[in-house]
Amino acid sequence: MANARSGSLATILFLFMSSAALHKGAAQDPVVSQNLVTDNVTVVEGEMAIISCRVKNNDDSVIQLLNPNRQTIYFRDMRPLKDSRFQLVNFSDNELRVSLSNVSLSDEGRYVCQLYTDPPQEAYAEITVLIPPGNPIIEARDEVLSEGNETEMTCTAMSSKPAAIIRWMKGDKELPGKPKVELTYDKMYTVTSRLTFTVSKEDDGVPVACIVDHPAVKDFQAQKYLEVQYKPEVKIVVEFPQGLTREGENLELSCKFRGKPEPQRVNWLKVDDDVPSHAVITGADLYIENLNKSYNGTYRCVASNSIGEAYDDYTLYVYDAPTTTPKSTTATTTTIITTTISYPEINQDSRAGEGAPRTVDHAVIGGVVAVVVFAMLCLLIVLGRYFARHKGTYFTHEAKGADDAADADTAIINAEGGHTNSDEKKEYYI
Repeated sequence: MANARSGSLATILFLFMSSAALHKGAAQDPVVSQNLVTDNVTVVEGEMAIISCRVKNNDDSVIQLLNPNRQTIYFRDMRPLKDSRFQLVNFSDNELRVSLSNVSLSDEGRYVCQLYTDPPQEAYAEITVLIPPGNPIIEARDEVLSEGNETEMTCTAMSSKPAAIIRWMKGDKELPGKPKVELTYDKMYTVTSRLTFTVSKEDDGVPVACIVDHPAVKDFQAQKYLEVQYKPEVKIVVEFPQGLTREGENLELSCKFRGKPEPQRVNWLKVDDDVPSHAVITGADLYIENLNKSYNGTYRCVASNSIGEAYDDYTLYVYDAPTTTPKSTTATTTTIITTTISYPEINQDSRAGEGAPRTVDHAVIGGVVAVVVFAMLCLLIVLGRYFARHKGTYFTHEAKGADDAADADTAIINAEGGHTNSDEKKEYYI
């Protein structure tokens, strides 16, 4: 009974206060004051929102919270509204904090924190509800693509709020798409993006991802792997020989190829001629024995599949067989001086092989002899020129005045001393 009475008193008090507030409000409109503050709230659909009404300087005035329809959710710590999703988190002289669980789009709007003063003060908390899109749906116009063809893909993100943003990635490269946004009857957004591009053989097996950006979700994407068919790629490899192809040798060529689908037909042919009759073709390999110059020409390997065909060429040129020429044995010997050189006997090491013949380098010996002879000839020439320039001069002590005589007899007669000193004459050789 006591609880019932206290509840009735609280209800009467609430109605009285509300009536008084209405009369005050009719007399004077509420004002927005910095003394009463709150915060906007963004919440994902289905989660919980917290609304906080805070008073900086309270003078024992009453705080209440109203919904967007201005219905009282909480009056002080009492909840007149019959919505159990609203629960009191905290109540004090300076704060009224309320939680709203399982938020839906209908809960979105402006909530009012009201302080009973004169005039009444209000602050507004805007609740924004985010609705994530459904799983993105990616579709391709062509399941199997051909090299060089253009294809189109679409990606759809349905029923989101706000509208999602769609990006495209092919491998690690971002591609531009063309988005289209539609607003549905329930105030939801559906976004469709269209991507058009030309494929190449390098795109085979590459993933194309549709990435959805939305504040309510992270890493939201769908992807599809490309399957691209392309014509074969062909390359001829020379297995033998590794160097020049010469007459009498064998030739082995191998045709390497790849394509999608795998090439089923591989052919060898010779451009502008027939393949030699004794050539052996085994699958993708060509083998020719005993080459000669009549086999010169261009050999082609052709591979094909349902997309197309391709080929590679090898040009054969047969060179002459290698020839071995005998070494020349012509020797020119010029004998200047015959010299006999005797060598001392050399003790041979038995470990190096006893009885091994000694070899004498005759070219070295001939060179030494030629140098010696040349040096001797040069010496003789120098001495001859020296003696030719320095001949002997004879000095005789003749009598003075002989130079003026008319003849020899007179010279002898007029000479000083005559022949008395003939025995004393001396000769000097320089």
